[in-house]
Amino acid sequence: MAGYHTRRVRPEADDEDPERFAIREALAFGKALYDRRVALGLSVPKLAARAGMSEDEIECIEEGGTPPTVALLRQLAAALEADVRLTAGHDLGSVWFEAHAA
Repeated sequence: MAGYHTRRVRPEADDEDPERFAIREALAFGKALYDRRVALGLSVPKLAARAGMSEDEIECIEEGGTPPTVALLRQLAAALEADVRLTAGHDLGSVWFEAHAA
């Protein structure tokens, strides 16, 4: 086909930056924790006690300052009586805590 060519579409440079991935994951983790804590009507001190963590640690997570690890997700899921759900991607809705099925 004369004049026809395919153009490779490259993702934005920001999408390839591992540091930006980590920041977005930490923010998504923090939002998920905050949303579940508030839905349960728990204060930061109450959740900290349930999770065996300090209030500062909980606040740091909620502010997006702590990267999610499998161990930390499990620890918090237990304290929140929830399961952790993950989707592909690194946006704010990519991590959430969901109440255990009844």
